[in-house]
Amino acid sequence: MNHTGTVREIEESPLLSTRFIIRLTIAVACLAALTMIISFGGRWFGARISLAGNTASTTPIILTIGRDTISLPENTLRFPSQRKDGPSKRADLYLTWPEMQGYNKARRERFDDISQSSGLIFLQIAQSTMSRDMSGRLEPIYSHLIEGNGAPFANGMTLHHLRADAGYADEVLLTAPRTGAPDYVVRCTLPAMPQMATSGDCQRDIKVGRDLTVLYRFSSTHLPDWDHIDAAIRHFVEARLVNTSATGR
Repeated sequence: MNHTGTVREIEESPLLSTRFIIRLTIAVACLAALTMIISFGGRWFGARISLAGNTASTTPIILTIGRDTISLPENTLRFPSQRKDGPSKRADLYLTWPEMQGYNKARRERFDDISQSSGLIFLQIAQSTMSRDMSGRLEPIYSHLIEGNGAPFANGMTLHHLRADAGYADEVLLTAPRTGAPDYVVRCTLPAMPQMATSGDCQRDIKVGRDLTVLYRFSSTHLPDWDHIDAAIRHFVEARLVNTSATGR
């Protein structure tokens, strides 16, 4: 081949081969697909982290606990494993106070920010293992564990110290008389300063339905609302019993 022919072949040859263009196109397509996966996956994963197991869905979940059946909004159940219909040993809930609502975007800070969790009330609904609730245990049990005389406390309550060997660590017993009902009784670990209060300073249990015990925990900052909280929790649970003929009263 002469020199002129060689130059013409070089000039007419494509700068990029067909095979290279195909490979480059495939590489670009793969890169674009990977970018989309990372973008959408990142958004999905970010949303999962933000929700931290919470859900804003209010779909009713029907649970049978012992001899009782209860319908609960999905966003009130703390654990994803409990958000399915059927028999259950217990239901763990969290509710805003005073709204008595489950997780939603408008109040997400209370659920996501531990420093604001005192605005929540935590409930555990399970089949009763004791014949008496906390108020019913005052005379037969707690009265024998009280040490010294009771001292006046805020909002019509009386503070009782428990014996050191009673097994309740630093807890105290708070009681209050109620018209037409047994005395209100709650156990609390009172913080040294109000700003040290947590979302679980106080706990109390009540009997509801045919055979349910509702154990609930709340911040000591809400003790001024003790009577309203107790009534609101009873109403919340009773209103969602499918066996509404048995309110347990």
